[in-house]
Amino acid sequence: MQTLANWDGGPGPWILFFPLIWAAVVLGVVTVLRRTVWRGRRGPWRAMADNGPSGDSPIAMLGRRFASGEIDEDEYWRRLSVLDEQFGRTAGKGGAA
Repeated sequence: MQTLANWDGGPGPWILFFPLIWAAVVLGVVTVLRRTVWRGRRGPWRAMADNGPSGDSPIAMLGRRFASGEIDEDEYWRRLSVLDEQFGRTAGKGGAA
């Protein structure tokens, strides 16, 4: 019985790597296309920006006020904790801590 382990001038066991190489090439092309072309003009940096507060949200306005020096750090954190309960991650989770 002739097997790939008994190499007598045939293709040898390395031929089994060709499907793996083609799978890696296809996976690489799909990854590049998903990160660039298929996103359109948005670009990869827009996905991260969409998760943050929008420009008109109360949390974003508070951040701008703190950055411009209108409020100090203590007032910023105090107001942020109140806004975070209403508009942030803790809203809608149910149960008070």
